[in-house]
Amino acid sequence: MSGGSPVGGGGFMRQRYSQGYSSSGDEFEDDVSSRPRSSPPIPRARTWIDILENFLWLASAVFIIYFGDQRSNLISLLLHDDRIRRRPLYVGMIGFGINALIFIYISISAWSVRRLDEKWRLKKWEVTSATFLPFVTVIGLISFCSFSFALWPIWRFLTFPLLFTLFMASMVIIPYLVLGMFRPQSDEQLRTD
Repeated sequence: MSGGSPVGGGGFMRQRYSQGYSSSGDEFEDDVSSRPRSSPPIPRARTWIDILENFLWLASAVFIIYFGDQRSNLISLLLHDDRIRRRPLYVGMIGFGINALIFIYISISAWSVRRLDEKWRLKKWEVTSATFLPFVTVIGLISFCSFSFALWPIWRFLTFPLLFTLFMASMVIIPYLVLGMFRPQSDEQLRTD
């Protein structure tokens, strides 16, 4: 740590040249080596509350899909019901499909770019994935509004919480489906090939 001499007010004033630095005008930080180094974030363990929340989102989504409008399930309702406005439904489905493709593309490219970044110490993957964020947000809002408009004749005011529940359930399950395939091998495992 840096030494100093006492000054008024109980503080210490740093003595710049007391430790043998040359007087070349460069300011050296004498406690750089004593600062803690930043380590990679440790993934936190899942608590039982997180698991319960995920289970509740998935159970409520299964309930919505299975019971639909109490006469038929959601899939047959989307395929055959005449009350649904078809054009907004198709616009919402196209937007959902585009968002899914962007998500899969970002997952695969971020995984491969992150591998290369670890090899050559680059930080390109953060910039690459952040460029798609405004597009995904706008497309997601357009598809939510389209789905809401298309399904309004069936559920009325319940359309918003039902769509939000299906969205949250998809957010819970998608990382397990897509990202599980692209996890890098840990260094602790021994390879035998």
